[in-house]
Amino acid sequence: MDLVCPAGNYQSLVKAVDNGADAVYIGLRNETNARHFGGLNFTEQQISKAIDYAHQHNCKVYCAINTYARESGWSRWTDSVDQAMALGIDTLIVADIGVMDYIRSQSDSFPIHLSVQASATNLQSLNFYHQNFAIKRAVLPRVLSLAQVSRLAQTAPVEIEVFGFGSLCIMSEGRCFLSSYITGESPNTRGVCSPAAFVQWEDEGPILQSRLNGLLIDRFGENENAGYPTLCKGRFEVEGQIEHALEEATSLNTLGILPQLKAAGISAIKIEGRQRSPAYVAQVTRIWREALDRNDSSSALPQQSIDQLTDLSEGKQTTLGAYERSWQ
Repeated sequence: MDLVCPAGNYQSLVKAVDNGADAVYIGLRNETNARHFGGLNFTEQQISKAIDYAHQHNCKVYCAINTYARESGWSRWTDSVDQAMALGIDTLIVADIGVMDYIRSQSDSFPIHLSVQASATNLQSLNFYHQNFAIKRAVLPRVLSLAQVSRLAQTAPVEIEVFGFGSLCIMSEGRCFLSSYITGESPNTRGVCSPAAFVQWEDEGPILQSRLNGLLIDRFGENENAGYPTLCKGRFEVEGQIEHALEEATSLNTLGILPQLKAAGISAIKIEGRQRSPAYVAQVTRIWREALDRNDSSSALPQQSIDQLTDLSEGKQTTLGAYERSWQ
């Protein structure tokens, strides 16, 4: 299985490549990708440099143009497609069928990977995208059980890529507008969830408070890890108790089911985290490269590597998420 790793900037790309990524995925500096944060993503010059470095090390570069295009800004999406293709990107990761149609108007064969943002969870959806836009691969949403993923991978007309490690989202990807209720912006239309311009941190003596557009999201004690404020992972008062009302901070980790994913015919394991640091990307890529090289068996990994992944996880805890739903 290919190891597909995140690169929010050039330094992270180098770390991913050097530590064994088979492919890295990046974004342009505009709202056409779902990680449009200040300080992230690539200029045209940086993309050329990144492609050169990756290709020298036998690593591919994918570009995510995976938000949903708005009528008023359609040219930004088509211009981004033109720019990425002209620079020599290996694959475009796309969700919007209009954007896919535009790519096909420019090329009959340029590789398209269906983004997780498209939220395709069944064979009929994959057939549609394959028949109409000749997609090569689909990234499945993190809402399917292992049994469902296995059945889909065995019948799909395209390669299947699944997330192996990183932050979880409580919504079906491509369908979340939760942050727009607080900030007016959504990751699926403007490429941002909890954009930095709306984030405030306040010191209250030993307590650190996080706010999103003025709304109190969480309060952290002196020795407590402070997570980035997103509405879905905030702590709120519910029936007199302060708790994670929607989702507790935790990370997906599929090391324990790598043999089953390989047996199902999964083509690629994707690591989430374009917003993460180069040091994070380096560590996670190295550990997953080692796991895949050990015949996809996490049991052969040193305990130190497993512990390091746990330390890098949100809330320092991991889960198999929907994969372990035995009833599905």
